[in-house]
Amino acid sequence: MNIVTEAIVANSDMIKNYKACREKAEINGKVFVFKNNQPDAVLFSILEYERISGIIEYLGSLEEEEIAKVTDNLKRAVETKIE
Repeated sequence: MNIVTEAIVANSDMIKNYKACREKAEINGKVFVFKNNQPDAVLFSILEYERISGIIEYLGSLEEEEIAKVTDNLKRAVETKIE
């Protein structure tokens, strides 16, 4: 999991300053809520949620073999990006 420092908020900050955390999610697409220095939850902006839910719905419509092909292509794309 790749977590950008700017997208991290403490659980206590989320409780005390929800509006600021929501605005941070709008800027970054999402924020990771940490509790006891461990990832605990993710708050998505509505745009990021819609993007991700569209991908999930698409994958849900595929057969198992098609999902394997998509997964393999994603792995290759990530490996190429890392190199």
